[in-house]
Amino acid sequence: MADDIEEMGPIDWILVEFSGPPTGAAAPHLLDLVERGLIRILDLVLVNKDADGTLTVLELADVDGDGELDLTVFEGVRSGLLGEDDVAEAGEAMEPGTSGVFLLYENLWAAPFAVAVRKAGGQLVASGRIPVQSIVAALDDLEAAES
Repeated sequence: MADDIEEMGPIDWILVEFSGPPTGAAAPHLLDLVERGLIRILDLVLVNKDADGTLTVLELADVDGDGELDLTVFEGVRSGLLGEDDVAEAGEAMEPGTSGVFLLYENLWAAPFAVAVRKAGGQLVASGRIPVQSIVAALDDLEAAES
C-alpha cells in the first residue's frame, strides 16, 4: 500500500451546492474525467440540508424524482477517507434547504509530476483554488477601472 501511495497524484476535495436536488446533469462530465484517466474518484457523497439545518446523506439514485437513475454510475464510490465528521463539517458550509455533492478525488494527470517532486525531496506546502466567479469579478473590476 505504501508503494501505491508514493505513486499517487494530489488529492483534492470539492463541495458543490445545489438549490434543489442535483439533477445528474454534470455526472456525464465527471464520468468523462474518470474515463479519460484525468481523475480517480475516491469518495462521492450526496447530502441534503433541510430548512431546519438537518443534514442527511442520500443514496445515489433518482435524486430528482424523474424516473431516470441520475447518479447510480457512482454508487459505492466510497474509500472511507471522508468520514462522518468530514461530511458534517462540509454540511456546515451549505445553506439550509440545499443539497450538495461532496467529492474527494485524485488528480491522476498530475501524478507523474507529484512523484518526481517527492523523489527529488520536495513536498507541497501550499495550494489554492480561485473560483471562476472571483475571476469574473476581478476582470469586471479591471474593465471598470480602464473605462
